Amino acid sequence: MALFEQISEDIKAAMKARDKVALETLRNVKKVFLEAKTAPGANDTLTDDDALKLMQKLVKQGKDAAQIYVGQNRQDLADEELAQVAVIERYLPKMLSAEELEAAVKQIIEAVGATSMKDMGKVMGTATKQLAGKAEGRAINEMVKKLLA
Repeated sequence: MALFEQISEDIKAAMKARDKVALETLRNVKKVFLEAKTAPGANDTLTDDDALKLMQKLVKQGKDAAQIYVGQNRQDLADEELAQVAVIERYLPKMLSAEELEAAVKQIIEAVGATSMKDMGKVMGTATKQLAGKAEGRAINEMVKKLLA
């Protein structure tokens, strides 16, 4: 089942369960999916890869918003954001741990034949493609810098 259809089914389940947080979150996700499907050039399609990228973006936005709320002493709003993030994260693939990320980046460095910081562009290009959805870009960047330095 495609991710778009899965979200639609889970909206129905959230309605039946009277789960307001999940319902609101999934409706927002579906709205973002529909906007992406109807965007110019999208041809009314949304692949699962594109859907995952959109969901990762929503998770990042939610976490950033929660940080801002905490900084403004609004823990209630931060908790709401983090609850919504938790709902979305159920659909995302498991993120790599620091050790797993380091091992993956080491393999990529060996495969590319990188030896110094001059090769960072080659490594980052390959790493972001291979690790898309499994690690944040910032974490990949920091690990590549650490290992090439």
